[in-house]
This record gives sequence, structure tokens and C-alpha cells, in this order.
Amino acid sequence: MHDEQFIESVLGIRLENIGASKLDPKTRALVQLGALLAVDAGAPSYQWIVDAAFASGATVEEIAGAVIAVAPTVGVERLVSAAPKLGLAVGYDVDAALERLDDDGEIG
Repeated sequence: MHDEQFIESVLGIRLENIGASKLDPKTRALVQLGALLAVDAGAPSYQWIVDAAFASGATVEEIAGAVIAVAPTVGVERLVSAAPKLGLAVGYDVDAALERLDDDGEIG
């Protein structure tokens, strides 16, 4: 699902050069999450970056903070589109949460 050689060949970038940003891995993952939100990325991309964020010590709260930070820039439409994909990536059972909603949209 994440083939670095393919990405490098298609995009002409070398992933090992990302360190040139001088950002620590957690900050880099959170910034990349913001970029994925901006482009309305697919579920595998969210899973990849959330895994990277967790591996670098990020918490669910920090991931939520990154979403809140980019919300005014990316807009509500992007966030609504990303919410289920990002929820699954952080381990939130979206389907179970939706099943708990009653007819008024309240969690029952």
C-alpha cells in the first residue's frame, strides 16, 4: 500500500530527503496530515500518515489538534469528507458510532 520506490519514480522526489525540512518526525507527520486533508486524500493515505504519527509519539489529541488547526484553511467540506477515513485510521469505529445514533442524531 505504500511503495516508496513507486512514489519516488512518479513524483520525482526522494522520501529520504524529507529530513531536509528540519522538522522532527511527529511534527512532519502532523503537517503531512494537514496536506492530506487539503487534497481530500484516500483512506490508505490517512492510515499511512496516522501510523507514522503514532510511531513518532503523536497522540489522538494531537492528531485532532492538527485537524482543528487546518480547518479554517481547508474548509468544512474537506473535513466532512475526511472524518470517516481519518476516524478509521485512528481506530475509531465509525460504523458502530453511526449505529448508536437515534432518529434525532443523538447518541443513544
